[in-house]
Amino acid sequence: MAEYHEPATESTATERSPRSPLVRKVYQRLLGQITGGDYRQNQRLPGEYELAALFGVSRPVVREALGHLREEGLIYSRQGAGSFVSVRGREGGVLSYAPVETIADIQRCYEFRLTIEPDYAYLAAERHNDAALEGIATALDLLRDATLGHTHRSDADFAFHVAIAEAANNHYYLASMLALKDQIGVVMKFHGAALLGPQYHLEGVLDEHQAIFAAIRDRDAARAKALMRAHLEGSRNRVFEDRLLDLSL
Repeated sequence: MAEYHEPATESTATERSPRSPLVRKVYQRLLGQITGGDYRQNQRLPGEYELAALFGVSRPVVREALGHLREEGLIYSRQGAGSFVSVRGREGGVLSYAPVETIADIQRCYEFRLTIEPDYAYLAAERHNDAALEGIATALDLLRDATLGHTHRSDADFAFHVAIAEAANNHYYLASMLALKDQIGVVMKFHGAALLGPQYHLEGVLDEHQAIFAAIRDRDAARAKALMRAHLEGSRNRVFEDRLLDLSL
């Protein structure tokens, strides 16, 4: 019996566009599960029907998202058998970083982020589309609401940085950020405590995020890169009170 294909209506044709928020939603969810170790290397992913029901979207949306993962070498297909994971997540030791255990590790985490985040902010300014920019704006709105409530939301802060990595359209940056989620979470707890200390910096940090967003929106790549570097260095200096450790061997 021939496989049934859903009719390509105007709505599903729109959903299948690479710019579609629905396709991006499914793509990012699956990417996070793969890099997070929810699926082992060579493990079969759920079928299109199951994934469509799980994410509340149509099969064409799932098919498009799987296509992007396949193009990037993260999954592969076997005729008649489905899609399988071609990379290892945290469980397999790939895309995994040592936990933050010391103050020195916090400094090391900042050092590593400074080597990648300014560059992907630069690329995000050059490459973003409307859907990617909307994702950054959504995280920024959460940060703004938290600031108005005199609190710091580390989840919204992390989502802002991840959304910029997504906008760079380079899955190596995104996978690295997702693999660093736990480590960055620890770092952000220290930063959040510094922001709520005697020297109140919440509004200033919101201004930093808003400036980065504006530079990306305006496609000013050099400014986005410089602002991201300044933001991370400022965050690090607030945590360490401008007294960095000597990490010489």
